[in-house]
Amino acid sequence: MNKVRITAVRQTIYPDLMAKYENPIEHACDVTEGQEWISVDCQCPEGMCAAAWESMKPFVESLAKGVGNFYDGWMRNPMSAMISCNDGFRPFSFYIEAIK
Repeated sequence: MNKVRITAVRQTIYPDLMAKYENPIEHACDVTEGQEWISVDCQCPEGMCAAAWESMKPFVESLAKGVGNFYDGWMRNPMSAMISCNDGFRPFSFYIEAIK
């Protein structure tokens, strides 16, 4: 199996949705732009947000098994994907790619 690198690329924040729907919380996310993890044997890397992992896990598993080209040519690098976590208020986009 291959390893998969996961890179936190960008966070988008929707303050209008937070103000309208979210209960105030002090701390929602520990991820920072540029942060990287390596998944080995399709395992969740230490320190990875559990909710983000659930969003990307099927793609990580496929890439680790050498399967890519999601959605018939979606990504320039067919052995990669851009996946966002499921936080509707402050989603992070993650670039995941198979590595040797």
